[in-house]
Amino acid sequence: MPTIRVTTKIKADINLVFDLSRSIDLHEISTAATNEKAISGKTSGLIELGESVTWRAKHFGIYQRLTSKITAFDKPHFFVDEMQQGAFKSFKHLHQFKQHKGYTIVTDVFEYESPLGILGKIADWLFLKNYMHNFLVKRNKIIKQIAESKKGQSFLKNNCNTSI
Repeated sequence: MPTIRVTTKIKADINLVFDLSRSIDLHEISTAATNEKAISGKTSGLIELGESVTWRAKHFGIYQRLTSKITAFDKPHFFVDEMQQGAFKSFKHLHQFKQHKGYTIVTDVFEYESPLGILGKIADWLFLKNYMHNFLVKRNKIIKQIAESKKGQSFLKNNCNTSI
């Protein structure tokens, strides 16, 4: 089972980064290249433990649907989302947050299993693992930009109807 680790250092408060990371609205902005939209379940605001969201997105030229559910949650230290339905055979995405010397260190651990047996393993080797790594890096870059620009709190208030 392939595992992808991405670490991002963000000069912002851990609570802010945690909330931006679970914002449905910010996720849509950070995945604009794949036209990702929340179409059912939790479709805006901050996703919580036990909630699920179904995304519609275009990957590899094909529109796909993926439903994930928050299965573990300890604010502001970590949350886990796991695929319920979608193109992967399975995936589990751990989002970890640690405060260190004025920074929040975000570590994503994305474990997945491709469908189609040996064909899926070949796809992993050829392109899928790299594609997913770049997807996570781009998403975290947007979270970092919003958090460090001091627009994070107003983003959450304006788009999620919540405050920190």
